[in-house]
Amino acid sequence: MKQNFTPNHLVKYLYRETTASETLAINEALNENFGLREEFEGLFQAYQQLPKVTFSPSPSAIQRILGYSERQTLERLA
Repeated sequence: MKQNFTPNHLVKYLYRETTASETLAINEALNENFGLREEFEGLFQAYQQLPKVTFSPSPSAIQRILGYSERQTLERLA
């Protein structure tokens, strides 16, 4: 059965968010369908141009989140 993959499928594949069966199917489709391969290569080039950003919250933000979580847990147990 031939499956049509959308750009959304390709983006999920690019970010490694596909299931094992989806990954296999997309790999096969990319090998067989030149148009799909071109579309994926365009997405991949755009992906490579995105800035590589890492986020690290401040220690105070982490402490506020942990405090909130602890209060919520205690309220549920009460």
